Amino acid sequence: MKRTNRYRYACTLVSLLGTSVLLLCLAGCGNKTTKASNETPAETTAPAAKEVRYIYGIAADSYETDTCRVLAGETLSGILHRHGLSGEQWRAMQPLLKQHPELSAIREGGHYLTFRNDTALCYYAYRHNRRETTIVSLTDSMYVWRDTLPVDTHQRCARLAITSSLWQAIHNQDLPVELALELSEIYAWTINFFALQQGDSVRVLYDEMYVDSARIGIGRIHAAHFYHGNRWLPAYYADTTLLAPWQAGSVQPFASGYYDEQGNSLRKTFLKAPLNYKRISSHFSYARKHPIYHTVRPHTGVDYAAPAGTPVVALGDGVVTFRAYKGGGGNTIKIRHNSMYETAYLHLQKYAKGLQVGQYVKQGDVIGYVGSTGASTGPHLDFRVWKNGSPVNPLTLDSPSADPLPKEAHPAYDSLVVRYKMTIDN
Repeated sequence: MKRTNRYRYACTLVSLLGTSVLLLCLAGCGNKTTKASNETPAETTAPAAKEVRYIYGIAADSYETDTCRVLAGETLSGILHRHGLSGEQWRAMQPLLKQHPELSAIREGGHYLTFRNDTALCYYAYRHNRRETTIVSLTDSMYVWRDTLPVDTHQRCARLAITSSLWQAIHNQDLPVELALELSEIYAWTINFFALQQGDSVRVLYDEMYVDSARIGIGRIHAAHFYHGNRWLPAYYADTTLLAPWQAGSVQPFASGYYDEQGNSLRKTFLKAPLNYKRISSHFSYARKHPIYHTVRPHTGVDYAAPAGTPVVALGDGVVTFRAYKGGGGNTIKIRHNSMYETAYLHLQKYAKGLQVGQYVKQGDVIGYVGSTGASTGPHLDFRVWKNGSPVNPLTLDSPSADPLPKEAHPAYDSLVVRYKMTIDN
Protein backbone atom coordinates (compact mmCIF):
# COMPACT_ATOMS: atom_id res chain seq x y z
CA MET A 1 0.00 0.00 0.00
CA LYS A 2 2.82 2.31 0.90
CA ARG A 3 4.72 1.32 -2.24
CA THR A 4 1.65 2.15 -4.36
CA ASN A 5 1.33 5.61 -2.85
CA ARG A 6 4.97 6.31 -3.42
CA TYR A 7 4.58 5.34 -7.10
CA ARG A 8 1.59 7.61 -7.54
CA TYR A 9 3.44 10.47 -5.89
CA ALA A 10 6.46 10.03 -8.22
CA CYS A 11 4.25 9.96 -11.32
CA THR A 12 2.48 13.09 -10.22
CA LEU A 13 5.81 14.84 -9.59
CA VAL A 14 7.14 13.83 -13.00
CA SER A 15 3.92 15.01 -14.65
CA LEU A 16 4.15 18.38 -12.92
CA LEU A 17 7.80 18.80 -13.92
CA GLY A 18 7.00 17.92 -17.53
CA THR A 19 4.18 20.44 -17.65
CA SER A 20 6.44 23.12 -16.23
CA VAL A 21 9.15 22.41 -18.78
CA LEU A 22 6.58 22.49 -21.58
CA LEU A 23 5.21 25.84 -20.37
CA LEU A 24 8.72 27.28 -20.14
CA CYS A 25 9.49 26.14 -23.69
CA LEU A 26 6.27 27.63 -24.98
CA ALA A 27 6.98 30.88 -23.14
CA GLY A 28 10.47 30.99 -24.66
CA CYS A 29 9.10 30.40 -28.12
CA GLY A 30 6.46 33.05 -27.55
CA ASN A 31 9.12 35.63 -26.57
CA LYS A 32 11.17 34.88 -29.65
CA THR A 33 8.13 35.27 -31.87
CA THR A 34 7.17 38.59 -30.26
CA LYS A 35 10.70 39.90 -30.54
CA ALA A 36 10.81 38.99 -34.19
CA SER A 37 7.48 40.66 -34.83
CA ASN A 38 8.72 43.89 -33.19
CA GLU A 39 11.76 44.19 -35.45
CA THR A 40 11.46 46.99 -38.12
CA PRO A 41 12.41 45.94 -41.67
CA ALA A 42 15.55 47.62 -43.05
CA GLU A 43 14.69 50.93 -44.80
CA THR A 44 15.50 51.22 -48.54
CA THR A 45 16.93 54.58 -49.87
CA ALA A 46 15.07 56.02 -52.87
CA PRO A 47 17.32 57.12 -55.73
CA ALA A 48 18.00 60.91 -55.75
CA ALA A 49 16.07 62.92 -58.31
CA LYS A 50 18.25 64.05 -61.22
CA GLU A 51 18.91 67.78 -61.18
CA VAL A 52 17.45 69.56 -64.19
CA ARG A 53 19.99 71.61 -66.18
CA TYR A 54 18.61 74.86 -67.59
CA ILE A 55 20.16 76.99 -70.32
CA TYR A 56 18.41 80.31 -71.02
CA GLY A 57 15.40 78.92 -69.12
CA ILE A 58 15.23 75.81 -71.35
CA ALA A 59 15.44 72.30 -69.81
CA ALA A 60 18.54 71.44 -71.82
CA ASP A 61 18.66 67.72 -70.97
CA SER A 62 15.39 67.24 -72.86
CA TYR A 63 17.13 68.20 -76.10
CA GLU A 64 20.21 67.51 -78.12
CA THR A 65 22.28 70.71 -77.92
CA ASP A 66 24.97 71.87 -80.30
CA THR A 67 27.31 74.86 -79.78
CA CYS A 68 28.76 76.30 -82.99
CA ARG A 69 30.41 79.34 -84.57
CA VAL A 70 29.16 81.26 -87.59
CA LEU A 71 31.29 80.38 -90.60
CA ALA A 72 32.37 82.80 -93.31
CA GLY A 73 29.47 83.60 -95.65
CA GLU A 74 26.82 81.85 -93.54
CA THR A 75 23.32 83.28 -93.23
CA LEU A 76 20.69 82.76 -90.56
CA SER A 77 18.58 80.74 -93.01
CA GLY A 78 21.50 78.48 -93.89
CA ILE A 79 22.40 77.89 -90.24
CA LEU A 80 18.86 77.03 -89.16
CA HIS A 81 18.18 74.71 -92.10
CA ARG A 82 21.50 72.95 -91.54
CA HIS A 83 20.42 72.21 -87.98
CA GLY A 84 17.03 70.80 -88.99
CA LEU A 85 14.67 73.74 -89.42
CA SER A 86 11.86 72.77 -91.78
CA GLY A 87 10.58 74.89 -94.63
CA GLU A 88 7.28 75.27 -92.80
CA GLN A 89 9.06 76.56 -89.69
CA TRP A 90 11.08 79.05 -91.76
CA ARG A 91 7.91 80.45 -93.35
CA ALA A 92 6.24 80.76 -89.95
CA MET A 93 9.33 82.58 -88.67
CA GLN A 94 9.09 85.47 -91.16
CA PRO A 95 6.96 87.78 -88.95
CA LEU A 96 9.53 87.38 -86.17
CA LEU A 97 12.35 88.40 -88.53
CA LYS A 98 10.47 91.58 -89.43
CA GLN A 99 9.84 92.41 -85.78
CA HIS A 100 13.40 91.53 -84.72
CA PRO A 101 15.87 92.43 -87.51
CA GLU A 102 18.74 91.82 -85.09
CA LEU A 103 18.15 88.08 -85.57
CA SER A 104 19.70 88.30 -89.03
CA ALA A 105 22.62 90.44 -87.81
CA ILE A 106 25.01 87.55 -87.29
CA ARG A 107 28.75 87.93 -87.75
CA GLU A 108 31.51 85.55 -88.72
CA GLY A 109 32.92 83.84 -85.63
CA GLY A 110 29.83 84.57 -83.55
CA HIS A 111 28.61 81.84 -81.17
CA TYR A 112 25.21 80.20 -81.31
CA LEU A 113 23.47 77.24 -79.65
CA THR A 114 20.76 74.96 -81.04
CA PHE A 115 18.27 72.69 -79.22
CA ARG A 116 16.81 69.69 -81.14
CA ASN A 117 14.49 66.88 -80.24
CA ASP A 118 14.10 63.69 -82.25
CA THR A 119 12.08 65.35 -84.99
CA ALA A 120 12.80 69.10 -85.22
CA LEU A 121 14.85 72.13 -84.29
CA CYS A 122 13.13 73.63 -81.23
CA TYR A 123 15.27 76.58 -80.08
CA TYR A 124 18.05 78.75 -81.48
CA ALA A 125 20.19 81.10 -79.34
CA TYR A 126 22.68 83.63 -80.71
CA ARG A 127 25.19 85.26 -78.37
CA HIS A 128 25.80 88.89 -79.34
CA ASN A 129 28.49 89.31 -76.69
CA ARG A 130 29.41 87.97 -73.28
CA ARG A 131 26.39 89.62 -71.75
CA GLU A 132 23.52 89.46 -74.25
CA THR A 133 21.93 86.49 -76.05
CA THR A 134 18.82 86.40 -78.22
CA ILE A 135 16.78 83.19 -78.09
CA VAL A 136 14.09 82.07 -80.53
CA SER A 137 11.45 79.47 -79.75
CA LEU A 138 10.78 77.54 -82.97
CA THR A 139 7.97 75.42 -81.60
CA ASP A 140 4.28 75.88 -82.43
CA SER A 141 4.19 79.20 -80.55
CA MET A 142 7.18 81.06 -81.99
CA TYR A 143 8.55 83.95 -79.94
CA VAL A 144 11.80 85.75 -79.10
CA TRP A 145 13.35 86.75 -75.80
CA ARG A 146 16.62 88.30 -74.68
CA ASP A 147 18.86 86.89 -71.94
CA THR A 148 20.98 89.57 -70.28
CA LEU A 149 23.56 88.70 -67.64
CA PRO A 150 24.21 91.15 -64.79
CA VAL A 151 27.32 93.34 -64.93
CA ASP A 152 29.58 93.76 -61.92
CA THR A 153 31.42 97.08 -61.75
CA HIS A 154 34.71 97.52 -59.90
CA GLN A 155 36.47 100.85 -59.49
CA ARG A 156 40.16 100.69 -60.29
CA CYS A 157 43.10 103.07 -60.23
CA ALA A 158 45.95 102.53 -62.69
CA ARG A 159 49.32 104.23 -63.14
CA LEU A 160 51.07 104.12 -66.48
CA ALA A 161 54.62 105.11 -67.38
CA ILE A 162 54.85 105.97 -71.08
CA THR A 163 57.98 104.96 -72.96
CA SER A 164 56.74 105.03 -76.53
CA SER A 165 52.95 105.36 -76.76
CA LEU A 166 49.86 105.29 -74.59
CA TRP A 167 48.68 102.11 -76.35
CA GLN A 168 51.92 100.32 -75.53
CA ALA A 169 51.84 101.40 -71.89
CA ILE A 170 48.31 100.07 -71.51
CA HIS A 171 49.20 96.82 -73.28
CA ASN A 172 52.23 96.30 -71.02
CA GLN A 173 49.99 96.29 -67.94
CA ASP A 174 47.27 94.14 -69.53
CA LEU A 175 44.71 96.91 -69.09
CA PRO A 176 41.62 97.34 -71.30
CA VAL A 177 42.45 98.91 -74.66
CA GLU A 178 39.33 101.07 -74.27
CA LEU A 179 41.34 103.13 -71.79
CA ALA A 180 43.52 104.43 -74.63
CA LEU A 181 40.46 105.38 -76.68
CA GLU A 182 38.72 107.15 -73.82
CA LEU A 183 41.82 109.01 -72.66
CA SER A 184 42.51 110.09 -76.24
CA GLU A 185 39.02 111.58 -76.42
CA ILE A 186 39.21 113.26 -73.01
CA TYR A 187 42.51 114.95 -73.86
CA ALA A 188 41.89 115.41 -77.60
CA TRP A 189 41.89 119.19 -77.17
CA THR A 190 44.96 119.48 -74.92
CA ILE A 191 47.43 116.70 -75.81
CA ASN A 192 48.94 115.74 -79.14
CA PHE A 193 49.14 111.97 -78.68
CA PHE A 194 51.63 111.64 -81.51
CA ALA A 195 54.05 113.80 -79.55
CA LEU A 196 54.12 111.72 -76.35
CA GLN A 197 57.62 110.98 -75.14
CA GLN A 198 59.47 108.94 -72.57
CA GLY A 199 58.89 110.38 -69.12
CA ASP A 200 55.20 111.13 -69.71
CA SER A 201 52.80 109.30 -67.43
CA VAL A 202 49.14 109.03 -66.53
CA ARG A 203 47.11 108.10 -63.47
CA VAL A 204 43.52 107.16 -64.09
CA LEU A 205 40.52 106.24 -61.92
CA TYR A 206 37.89 104.28 -63.83
CA ASP A 207 35.28 101.51 -63.67
CA GLU A 208 35.99 98.01 -64.98
CA MET A 209 32.99 95.87 -65.95
CA TYR A 210 32.77 92.11 -65.49
CA VAL A 211 30.31 89.41 -66.52
CA ASP A 212 30.75 85.98 -64.92
CA SER A 213 34.18 87.11 -63.64
CA ALA A 214 35.32 87.92 -67.20
CA ARG A 215 36.31 91.50 -67.99
CA ILE A 216 34.14 92.91 -70.78
CA GLY A 217 35.39 96.49 -70.90
CA ILE A 218 35.36 99.72 -68.98
CA GLY A 219 32.68 102.07 -67.77
CA ARG A 220 33.26 105.70 -66.96
CA ILE A 221 36.64 107.30 -66.39
CA HIS A 222 36.07 109.36 -63.24
CA ALA A 223 39.37 111.20 -63.11
CA ALA A 224 42.79 111.30 -64.74
CA HIS A 225 46.09 113.05 -64.16
CA PHE A 226 48.22 113.18 -67.32
CA TYR A 227 51.84 114.32 -67.08
CA HIS A 228 52.95 115.75 -70.44
CA GLY A 229 55.08 118.71 -71.49
CA ASN A 230 56.56 119.01 -67.98
CA ARG A 231 53.16 119.66 -66.37
CA TRP A 232 50.23 117.77 -64.93
CA LEU A 233 46.94 117.99 -66.81
CA PRO A 234 44.05 116.88 -64.56
CA ALA A 235 40.61 115.87 -65.82
CA TYR A 236 37.55 115.22 -63.64
CA TYR A 237 34.14 114.04 -64.81
CA ALA A 238 31.18 116.10 -63.64
CA ASP A 239 27.46 116.10 -64.32
CA THR A 240 24.38 117.38 -62.55
CA THR A 241 24.32 114.38 -60.18
CA LEU A 242 27.04 116.07 -58.12
CA LEU A 243 24.50 118.71 -57.08
CA ALA A 244 22.27 118.38 -54.05
CA PRO A 245 18.58 117.83 -54.90
CA TRP A 246 17.67 121.31 -53.71
CA GLN A 247 20.28 122.80 -56.06
CA ALA A 248 19.15 121.04 -59.23
CA GLY A 249 16.53 123.61 -60.17
CA SER A 250 18.50 126.69 -59.16
CA VAL A 251 21.88 126.05 -60.84
CA GLN A 252 22.44 127.05 -64.44
CA PRO A 253 22.47 123.88 -66.62
CA PHE A 254 25.91 122.68 -67.68
CA ALA A 255 27.22 119.99 -70.01
CA SER A 256 28.28 116.62 -68.65
CA GLY A 257 31.96 116.11 -69.35
CA TYR A 258 35.51 116.60 -68.16
CA TYR A 259 36.78 119.72 -66.42
CA ASP A 260 40.12 120.83 -65.02
CA GLU A 261 40.77 121.67 -61.36
CA GLN A 262 39.33 125.17 -61.76
CA GLY A 263 36.13 123.92 -63.43
CA ASN A 264 37.12 124.87 -66.99
CA SER A 265 35.93 122.47 -69.67
CA LEU A 266 38.60 120.35 -71.33
CA ARG A 267 36.55 120.48 -74.49
CA LYS A 268 37.77 123.16 -76.81
CA THR A 269 36.20 124.85 -79.77
CA PHE A 270 38.67 122.99 -82.01
CA LEU A 271 40.45 119.66 -81.98
CA LYS A 272 44.25 119.58 -81.90
CA ALA A 273 44.33 118.01 -85.37
CA PRO A 274 41.73 116.94 -87.96
CA LEU A 275 43.09 113.39 -88.38
CA ASN A 276 45.37 110.70 -87.02
CA TYR A 277 48.58 111.45 -88.85
CA LYS A 278 51.99 109.79 -89.10
CA ARG A 279 54.12 112.95 -89.19
CA ILE A 280 54.11 116.59 -90.20
CA SER A 281 55.72 116.75 -93.64
CA SER A 282 55.55 120.50 -94.08
CA HIS A 283 55.07 123.34 -91.58
CA PHE A 284 53.37 126.72 -91.79
CA SER A 285 55.64 129.16 -93.65
CA TYR A 286 55.57 132.31 -95.75
CA ALA A 287 58.63 131.20 -97.73
CA ARG A 288 58.62 127.52 -98.66
CA LYS A 289 60.09 126.05 -101.82
CA HIS A 290 57.25 124.17 -103.48
CA PRO A 291 58.18 120.51 -104.12
CA ILE A 292 56.54 120.52 -107.58
CA TYR A 293 56.80 124.09 -108.87
CA HIS A 294 60.27 124.62 -107.32
CA THR A 295 59.47 128.21 -106.52
CA VAL A 296 59.46 129.92 -103.14
CA ARG A 297 55.94 130.82 -102.12
CA PRO A 298 53.86 131.03 -98.92
CA HIS A 299 52.51 127.78 -97.48
CA THR A 300 50.00 129.00 -94.93
CA GLY A 301 49.01 125.59 -93.70
CA VAL A 302 50.35 122.36 -92.23
CA ASP A 303 50.87 119.17 -94.24
CA TYR A 304 50.00 116.01 -92.30
CA ALA A 305 51.44 112.87 -93.90
CA ALA A 306 49.03 109.95 -93.60
CA PRO A 307 48.05 106.85 -95.61
CA ALA A 308 45.59 107.39 -98.44
CA GLY A 309 42.04 106.86 -97.22
CA THR A 310 42.70 108.05 -93.65
CA PRO A 311 39.50 109.73 -92.38
CA VAL A 312 39.60 113.52 -92.07
CA VAL A 313 37.28 115.13 -89.51
CA ALA A 314 35.89 118.60 -88.96
CA LEU A 315 38.07 120.54 -86.54
CA GLY A 316 34.97 122.04 -84.97
CA ASP A 317 31.25 122.63 -85.46
CA GLY A 318 30.40 124.66 -88.55
CA VAL A 319 28.84 124.93 -92.01
CA VAL A 320 30.41 123.58 -95.22
CA THR A 321 30.98 126.60 -97.52
CA PHE A 322 33.01 124.91 -100.28
CA ARG A 323 33.25 121.37 -101.63
CA ALA A 324 34.91 121.04 -105.04
CA TYR A 325 38.13 120.51 -106.97
CA LYS A 326 40.28 123.65 -106.73
CA GLY A 327 43.47 123.80 -108.83
CA GLY A 328 46.64 122.76 -107.01
CA GLY A 329 44.65 122.04 -103.85
CA GLY A 330 42.75 119.24 -105.56
CA ASN A 331 39.58 118.09 -103.81
CA THR A 332 38.99 120.78 -101.18
CA ILE A 333 36.52 121.41 -98.35
CA LYS A 334 36.04 124.68 -96.45
CA ILE A 335 34.10 125.04 -93.21
CA ARG A 336 32.99 128.29 -91.56
CA HIS A 337 32.89 127.71 -87.78
CA ASN A 338 31.76 131.15 -86.61
CA SER A 339 32.25 134.80 -87.45
CA MET A 340 35.95 134.48 -86.61
CA TYR A 341 37.29 131.09 -87.77
CA GLU A 342 37.33 129.17 -91.06
CA THR A 343 39.21 125.95 -91.91
CA ALA A 344 40.16 124.21 -95.19
CA TYR A 345 41.10 120.63 -96.05
CA LEU A 346 43.06 120.09 -99.31
CA HIS A 347 44.24 117.21 -101.58
CA LEU A 348 41.41 114.89 -100.44
CA GLN A 349 40.99 111.53 -102.12
CA LYS A 350 37.20 111.85 -101.83
CA TYR A 351 34.49 113.50 -99.78
CA ALA A 352 32.36 111.88 -97.10
CA LYS A 353 29.21 110.34 -98.55
CA GLY A 354 26.40 112.87 -98.79
CA LEU A 355 28.49 115.90 -97.79
CA GLN A 356 27.13 119.06 -99.45
CA VAL A 357 27.69 122.81 -99.38
CA GLY A 358 25.45 124.38 -96.74
CA GLN A 359 25.49 121.27 -94.56
CA TYR A 360 26.07 121.71 -90.81
CA VAL A 361 28.79 119.41 -89.41
CA LYS A 362 29.80 118.73 -85.85
CA GLN A 363 33.26 118.57 -84.38
CA GLY A 364 34.76 115.16 -85.16
CA ASP A 365 32.41 114.34 -88.06
CA VAL A 366 34.19 112.63 -90.96
CA ILE A 367 34.14 114.99 -93.94
CA GLY A 368 36.61 113.34 -96.33
CA TYR A 369 39.61 111.06 -96.77
CA VAL A 370 43.32 111.69 -97.24
CA GLY A 371 44.47 111.64 -100.84
CA SER A 372 46.96 113.15 -103.28
CA THR A 373 44.78 115.14 -105.69
CA GLY A 374 46.01 118.40 -107.21
CA ALA A 375 49.66 119.48 -106.94
CA SER A 376 50.82 116.78 -104.55
CA THR A 377 53.81 114.44 -104.33
CA GLY A 378 52.08 111.87 -102.11
CA PRO A 379 49.12 111.25 -99.81
CA HIS A 380 48.76 113.98 -97.18
CA LEU A 381 46.34 116.55 -95.85
CA ASP A 382 47.10 120.23 -96.35
CA PHE A 383 45.20 121.81 -93.46
CA ARG A 384 44.61 125.56 -93.19
CA VAL A 385 42.99 127.92 -90.66
CA TRP A 386 41.91 131.55 -91.02
CA LYS A 387 41.15 133.89 -88.13
CA ASN A 388 39.25 137.01 -89.12
CA GLY A 389 40.26 136.32 -92.71
CA SER A 390 44.00 136.03 -92.05
CA PRO A 391 45.90 132.71 -92.13
CA VAL A 392 47.14 131.41 -88.76
CA ASN A 393 49.40 128.51 -87.88
CA PRO A 394 47.18 125.51 -86.93
CA LEU A 395 49.88 124.21 -84.60
CA THR A 396 49.86 127.38 -82.48
CA LEU A 397 46.12 127.99 -82.65
CA ASP A 398 44.83 128.97 -79.21
CA SER A 399 41.43 127.34 -79.18
CA PRO A 400 38.93 128.78 -76.69
CA SER A 401 37.34 126.41 -74.18
CA ALA A 402 33.73 125.41 -74.05
CA ASP A 403 31.61 126.85 -71.24
CA PRO A 404 33.03 126.34 -67.73
CA LEU A 405 31.03 125.07 -64.75
CA PRO A 406 28.60 127.62 -63.30
CA LYS A 407 29.78 129.26 -60.07
CA GLU A 408 26.92 127.70 -58.09
CA ALA A 409 28.26 124.22 -58.88
CA HIS A 410 31.81 124.93 -57.67
CA PRO A 411 31.42 123.97 -53.97
CA ALA A 412 30.14 120.48 -54.86
CA TYR A 413 32.68 120.16 -57.68
CA ASP A 414 35.59 121.19 -55.43
CA SER A 415 34.64 118.47 -52.93
CA LEU A 416 34.52 115.95 -55.76
CA VAL A 417 37.98 116.98 -56.96
CA VAL A 418 39.44 116.58 -53.44
CA ARG A 419 38.09 113.00 -53.22
CA TYR A 420 39.36 112.07 -56.68
CA LYS A 421 42.81 113.58 -56.04
CA MET A 422 43.19 111.65 -52.79
CA THR A 423 42.27 108.39 -54.53
CA ILE A 424 44.57 108.90 -57.52
CA ASP A 425 47.56 110.33 -55.68
CA ASN A 426 47.49 107.78 -52.86
